[in-house]
Amino acid sequence: MSKIFLIPGLGADHRIYQHIDLQGHDVVNVEWIEPEGTDTLASYAQKLIEHYQIPPQSIVIGNSLGGMIGIEIAKKIELDKVILISSIKTADEAPRYFSFFRLSKLHHLIPQKKLTSLEFLIEYAFGSMSEEDQQLFKSMLRNTSPIFMQWALDAILQWDNHIVPKNVYHTIGDKDRVFPYRRIKDAMIVKGGTHIMIFDKAKEINTWLKNIL
Repeated sequence: MSKIFLIPGLGADHRIYQHIDLQGHDVVNVEWIEPEGTDTLASYAQKLIEHYQIPPQSIVIGNSLGGMIGIEIAKKIELDKVILISSIKTADEAPRYFSFFRLSKLHHLIPQKKLTSLEFLIEYAFGSMSEEDQQLFKSMLRNTSPIFMQWALDAILQWDNHIVPKNVYHTIGDKDRVFPYRRIKDAMIVKGGTHIMIFDKAKEINTWLKNIL
């Protein structure tokens, strides 16, 4: 049985997968390690491969940023499957506002220490969620390293991948404000799914995953 490596999104940790049913599978929760300032998503993916000893023919499931890193891992080692939830496969699928922030660097105006306390942006960017899930997300955000947050924002905006590896499976919500679904190719569209549909659309995602796994 292939090991399944779960990679969370930006501002999250393994708890983002708490509603995802992977019982019976050998699961490894990937936690963020501190990047070097010069790291790209590609070089950071290599560090995760080495740190977690991810072998060929593994399965990687990535949510949001985790999906982008999953693509980079799949470009370095042949995976059995790489599964993206609320993410993008290539720079062509990135939203148009990426170019604005990349050129303006407005995100650099936010003090590093404030990056993990932008809780007021959660509901607007990610969509409404239950009080319980909102508290969980705030907890994950507060526990994220500000150094990692600042690096990741830059690395995401600079990502210029145009290669789709083999064995990629992708799902996106039609209400996702972070990664608009109309720019996404070859993905299962979840009706009513926001950027955090991994919480409130877990039933649909679990059914989809069961068919893939």
